[in-house]
Amino acid sequence: MTEYLLPLEQMIEQLGSLPGVGRKTAAKYAFHLLELPAEDLEQFCATLLEGKRRIKTCKFCNNLCQGEVCTICADPKRVNGQICVVEDVKTLMAMERSGGYKGEYHVLGGALSPIDGIGPDQIDVAGLMNRIKNGPQPIKEVIVATNPTVEGETTALYITRLLKDTDILVTRLACGIPVGADLEYADEVTLTRALEGRQSLN
Repeated sequence: MTEYLLPLEQMIEQLGSLPGVGRKTAAKYAFHLLELPAEDLEQFCATLLEGKRRIKTCKFCNNLCQGEVCTICADPKRVNGQICVVEDVKTLMAMERSGGYKGEYHVLGGALSPIDGIGPDQIDVAGLMNRIKNGPQPIKEVIVATNPTVEGETTALYITRLLKDTDILVTRLACGIPVGADLEYADEVTLTRALEGRQSLN
């Protein structure tokens, strides 16, 4: 492994700590940053720090925002009795890009994983239940949109059990076959979920 000057090694180490960035890519980024004029690099760093300072989490749903409440929670048109439960903000943003959902969200901040020591107290299930019980509008449906993983399925099951004795409809996002994919390459979980989410064509 090639070793560089200590300050450069430290830059590479920091950049390499970013998700999906290996040592070669981190070194490429480090050299690029070194080639930037000092004022441009200072502006780059200042922008990152300013973003960190200004971006907060919504006090209701944990979405990203600049104040106390995100634009979705502040929009009265989104109050329709639906809450879509997601693991993280990236999933929320993906749902928003689809344009097909017009209700509210709740970001858990993770998924249950007993083997990793992540229980209900480590994700915001309590906040979800508080919104359901004490929110300004009655909740009619909770859409569980956790990932189709063991952790996501465990979380979905846990939330379903919490709401078992209520009148709230609990639904799970259908997880099917991607457009253009061959069925022979689909895994068992995907095929099972696709069958469960099948729809009539007549």
